[in-house]
Amino acid sequence: MAVSLSKGQTISLEKSGGGISRLHMGLGWDPVKKKKGLLSGLFGGGDSIDLDASCIVCDQSKNALDLVWFQSLKSKDGAIVHTGDNLTGEGEGDDEVIKVDTTALSAEAHHLVFLVSSFRGQTFDEVDNAFCRVLDDAARTELCRYTLAEKGGHTGVVMGVLSRTGGGWSFKAVGAPADGRTAKDMSAAAIRHI
Repeated sequence: MAVSLSKGQTISLEKSGGGISRLHMGLGWDPVKKKKGLLSGLFGGGDSIDLDASCIVCDQSKNALDLVWFQSLKSKDGAIVHTGDNLTGEGEGDDEVIKVDTTALSAEAHHLVFLVSSFRGQTFDEVDNAFCRVLDDAARTELCRYTLAEKGGHTGVVMGVLSRTGGGWSFKAVGAPADGRTAKDMSAAAIRHI
């Protein structure tokens, strides 16, 4: 059964009898439903929102080692793969997915910071039903879910941090508003949440 996380809550992603090695970080969202007027129909005032999931790989000292995002879909060590860019948020379930094979991660990788940014600069006042979730990719079971409920004029959110622990990995829900249209814009602010 999945755990619904609160802001700042941390859970261990280890199972009794062995750790989880393949993770799936899913991001989902919908655009806020707006009333359609005559002019929006004529000029295509679309309701699509382009959010981007990203992952910053950091070492034990919180130095950035790598960045996986829509412009670089695979980490240098091949352990992290972004499955592709969703430009609208349309459809059910995960709109963007980042897969992680913890057994293939570089030994230097100690923290994976997951963030979401609004490429077109739309704010989170225009986003509805946003969430991130972590699944055991091998078993296809949801381990935890965090609802990104913070509305406001910010264009990004630091979703959470996956950290190497003495016995495996833990996930901390951060949910901190940030500004920036890409992961590169937000990287300094995101790393402060490790």
